[in-house]
Amino acid sequence: MDALLRRRWAKPVIFALCLLPLAWLGWRGATFGLGANPIEALIRGLGDWALRFVLIALAVTPLRQITGIAAIGRFRRMLGLFAFFYVTMHLLSYIGLDQFFDWSAIGREIVKRRYITIGMTAAVLLIPLAVTSTDTMMRRLGGRRWRGLHRLVYVIAPLGVTHHWMMVKADITEPALHALILSLLLGWRMVAARKGKRHNRPSAPSESPPCAASSSPSSRS
Repeated sequence: MDALLRRRWAKPVIFALCLLPLAWLGWRGATFGLGANPIEALIRGLGDWALRFVLIALAVTPLRQITGIAAIGRFRRMLGLFAFFYVTMHLLSYIGLDQFFDWSAIGREIVKRRYITIGMTAAVLLIPLAVTSTDTMMRRLGGRRWRGLHRLVYVIAPLGVTHHWMMVKADITEPALHALILSLLLGWRMVAARKGKRHNRPSAPSESPPCAASSSPSSRS
């Protein structure tokens, strides 16, 4: 599987698969399959897929480490950018199709409706992650600062789940599932981080003579 995912055609195939939700929503819209309120269905569908791609991107590292398939990591950046793409489409649909670019009305909605406030906050926080996703920006920022900035995803994902949960008025099955998946992903990371700290912790001083060489802490895998 690792060798298969490293093939030249693997990224174009994943790219095309990531566009399928947009194509499906477009097809449903063109064939009047979005129900009685197609604009709302389109906006919500794009938002749902934005959140799903955030969760999929967060799942890359656990999947890579659990399965041992290192090549999975090649697609993390693409998946994160698709999350931003679907968030952008979600926002543009809301601004253009629902609010008709009425900026004053949009401002009132952001202030009045808490779930919109939370959703807009998550969308704004995604912007610096998308802008700094290139290798050039990573070199400019430096590895430590770049990683620190991209930890914003641990704020964005809970905000996205909360936005979805608050927006749903009746059946909460889907937002509850998203919340469960996010909890598992974040919980896995917390456990992995604790194990990493124990792994890198210097060993306790032994009873050997002071002149004896001590082993250095092993690096994080």
